[in-house]
Amino acid sequence: MESHFDSHVEQDNEDEFQKSFKEMISTLPKGNSWGLPDHLYQYQGFWLTPPFLQGVMLAQQQFEAQPTDIILCSAPRTGTAWLKSLTFATITRTSFDDSTTPLLFKMPHDVVPFMELDHAHFSANRHLGIPLLATHAPYSFLPTSIIDSGCKIIYICRDPKDTFVSMYHLFTRYAKSQNTQPIELDEAFELFCEGVSWYGPYWDHVLGYWNARLEHPDKFMFLKYEEMNEDIVLYLKKLAEFMGCPFSSEEQQKGVPEKIVKMCSFENLSNLEVNKSGKHREGQGNLGIENKIYFRKGKVEDWKNYLTPKMATRLDEITQQKLSSSGLSLN
Repeated sequence: MESHFDSHVEQDNEDEFQKSFKEMISTLPKGNSWGLPDHLYQYQGFWLTPPFLQGVMLAQQQFEAQPTDIILCSAPRTGTAWLKSLTFATITRTSFDDSTTPLLFKMPHDVVPFMELDHAHFSANRHLGIPLLATHAPYSFLPTSIIDSGCKIIYICRDPKDTFVSMYHLFTRYAKSQNTQPIELDEAFELFCEGVSWYGPYWDHVLGYWNARLEHPDKFMFLKYEEMNEDIVLYLKKLAEFMGCPFSSEEQQKGVPEKIVKMCSFENLSNLEVNKSGKHREGQGNLGIENKIYFRKGKVEDWKNYLTPKMATRLDEITQQKLSSSGLSLN
């Protein structure tokens, strides 16, 4: 049990960290916030808001990964909630069925914690045998214990055009919910192209993980949203195998993978009461957000409804230029 003395020391350390964090952040380049209440700050090549940057830095100091952990990594708006729900439902399928799963009354971001914001809460999940943790942190920001422990990493990425459109809508819907002025599409597009976006530049985020998977191929699974969408059951089976809980032939005969896919489908999740009327991070200041804001369309090539051909071509050219020597294609 923690002694009175320990908690004092902990508080002092926290105050010290807060103080040095405030000093450090005041020296960083500041970027347009896309209409969010916090500015974006550039740190070691990436743009983050203060709560997430502070969370990443705390995790770097304190988070101790274990070899059994499975870290779900992604840039924002690339399929994170979908990946969380699929992996969670697969790992917990012997504890819950489709009428008892926590996914029915908690949104995916509450079921699988974020390293930047919840890593203290993660240990409780670990005790329940749920080794899943998520992060939007770029590969170069991951705590060294994640790399050293040899735990597994699953990364999902998406066509930058759809990623941008999805991010733009998230921020405009959030601004409207706060009665503040949303950013214009053209302005947001310019910023995204320049790399000034939440956890951006997007291409650098993807490349960091793409290159890292070559160093640790057996510990890495690299997914593309569009490919998964083509054959979700196949990818779910691959995910289950990679996570060390493959579907038995009996489970496959009973259609268990298909049931999980159906339960975690966009149509199903977005129509659950919790995701229509619930709130994520309620009481956590600017982090509080209505669950429904996270669920928009979940479609491939929705960008065609928002971007002009000229904008699409420009993004494709940036993508080709950035990924030219990597062997990776995103569009």
